Amino acid sequence: MRSLAILFSTLLTATLAQATTWILPPSDIDIFGQIEVVAASREETLLDIARRYGIGQDAILLANPLVDRWLPPDGAPVVIPARHIFPQAERTGLVINLPEMRLYYFPKPEKGKKPVVITYPISIGRMDWRTPLGRTTVIRKQKDPTWIPPQSLKNEAIAAGNPPLPDIVPPGPKNPLGRHALYLGTTGYLIHGTDKPFGIGMRVTHGCLRMYPEEVEKLFDQVAVGTPVQLVNQPIKLGWLADSLFIELHPPLEENENEYADYMQKVRESIASFLEKSTNGRKINHAIEDIIIDESALELAVFEKNGIPVLISK
Repeated sequence: MRSLAILFSTLLTATLAQATTWILPPSDIDIFGQIEVVAASREETLLDIARRYGIGQDAILLANPLVDRWLPPDGAPVVIPARHIFPQAERTGLVINLPEMRLYYFPKPEKGKKPVVITYPISIGRMDWRTPLGRTTVIRKQKDPTWIPPQSLKNEAIAAGNPPLPDIVPPGPKNPLGRHALYLGTTGYLIHGTDKPFGIGMRVTHGCLRMYPEEVEKLFDQVAVGTPVQLVNQPIKLGWLADSLFIELHPPLEENENEYADYMQKVRESIASFLEKSTNGRKINHAIEDIIIDESALELAVFEKNGIPVLISK
């Protein structure tokens, strides 16, 4: 089992220029991707680096809390958090984890090719315009969509003292939907591009899911109408790599902060639940009760909540 994990770890270390697509590991391996460290340049911001490597704004900031977002020192090491634990969801179609602000796509394997997972950062709805959870499907695709602002957004613009929104926004560089849109079965919600790519990976939308323009174009071509979509809320993710237990932590959504007031307690409950489920159908080389948690590693992971998978078993 351990040699199998090493093999897949090797397979997964593709160059970050291709880091949106990874070979899908077997169902009993829960981690994919690779952490990389790159040197900053005075010609670019931390957000420029994030976009180049398919990372959202909040994620790059959490992974690099000591690096200035606008003026990173020339040559400063920048962590690219491109390793992920799969959300606890069926690995099919589109899986979107809202606290993580990340989309996972599991396309049907092409004949004669290895199955893959494709992942992109997203923006989600603000607290007052929450993105809904649950299951839906992609019901329509539209290139160069027209945007018809709903009355609620018109009222919000007026209340904020902004210029009134038009009845129709035609395709073009000022269209907030960008050039590609995937319409979901949940009425009024889309996965789409944007005219403001610097906001990707933040809670800035009115409920829809935004992507970098160049990435939604790829997804648009890959995803078929009828593709299932799962939207989940999992700030705490756990997973196995061989017999090693990893945890990946994200700040909870603001509306769930009371529930996560004792974050460590929620983590311990999640670990207990995950280990219990692992006794059913999981093949590891020793008993679950023999798993020893590295308390110092766990405490640091809870303190940082930086979205990077951390080994927590001894």
